[in-house]
Amino acid sequence: MSGGVGPAPSAASARDLLDLLAARGLTLAVAESLTGGLVTATLVDVPGASRVLRGGVVAYATDLKHVLLGVDADLLARRGAVDAQVAAAMAAGVRDRLGADVGLATTGVAGPDPQDGHPAGTVHVAVHATGVARGRSLTLPGGRDAVRRATVDAVLALAREALHG
Repeated sequence: MSGGVGPAPSAASARDLLDLLAARGLTLAVAESLTGGLVTATLVDVPGASRVLRGGVVAYATDLKHVLLGVDADLLARRGAVDAQVAAAMAAGVRDRLGADVGLATTGVAGPDPQDGHPAGTVHVAVHATGVARGRSLTLPGGRDAVRRATVDAVLALAREALHG
């Protein structure tokens, strides 16, 4: 949090992204794993988010990434859920499944314990839109809450960068 001195970085990032999408007449869908709905909640906190945001899917369990988002089951079996390719597939899948122009995704390990051999703080974020597919892999410091909040900032920043070209 910002300690009461203006909006938190996520709030400003969410507002900027929603304004950019609205100006371009684009819609947004979000697929979340480690953030558990925090990206979608951050977007919904912005008044007028409904003009852009179609919805969000929290696919916390690995099998739901396949069932709900269409992530290839073989990819999940080979790579596990904590993977850059999985994040990219989640972003493309949520975009398709929710009928949006832009899809965002988060996957990783918030902690405190490792998952599938990946330490806490291992994060992958992705954005998928027509002609745009970007991802970023991060190693984030801090506890569970800090990792989740930093992931929100990272995926919102990646989306803004991708849409600006």
